[in-house]
Amino acid sequence: MSTLMTNLKHIASEAEYNKVLQENENVMIICGRMGPMCVPVYDAAEELEIQYKHIQFYDMLFDLPDSKVIRGLPECRGFMGLPFTVYYKNAKVVKATSSIQTSEQIQEILNAHF
Repeated sequence: MSTLMTNLKHIASEAEYNKVLQENENVMIICGRMGPMCVPVYDAAEELEIQYKHIQFYDMLFDLPDSKVIRGLPECRGFMGLPFTVYYKNAKVVKATSSIQTSEQIQEILNAHF
């Protein structure tokens, strides 16, 4: 399986990741699996995507070799729990979180950085 079973747009390669960051000012990428800590974050992002039209929401499978582009970020270095959620403004990381996040926590980050 190379994509997650979510309604978000999927990133399946390092090339796609680079293209997404080059072409979009505001991007949120959730890098995880279909696990109990990840699914609520995907669900929240799917709901927020409707409200935040100026932000592009994506997922990326944690187990893909190319997800090293997220796993290897300095901002993710100490992370223990999935998913790794990374927020980008003009291709620069402005915030990164790990493990489960509520819709309210995600909205706080979106409002603060975008």
